[in-house]
Amino acid sequence: MESGPAAFAGAAFALFGAGLLLWTGVRVRAGEPVADGVAPRGAAVTGLCFGAAFLVTGCRLLGFW
Repeated sequence: MESGPAAFAGAAFALFGAGLLLWTGVRVRAGEPVADGVAPRGAAVTGLCFGAAFLVTGCRLLGFW
């Protein structure tokens, strides 16, 4: 088992990344803007990339990789 702070940080990163991926996917599927005042395609790609990066970082901190 990882240390307490690493487990907390890993859970926070993983939850935020999963939430960002879910939220971005729902907004794109509904045809709504992901970010206000930004190009729709660029905002969707950026949201998906950062969501995946946060999720991978969280899983790494939790010891899944």
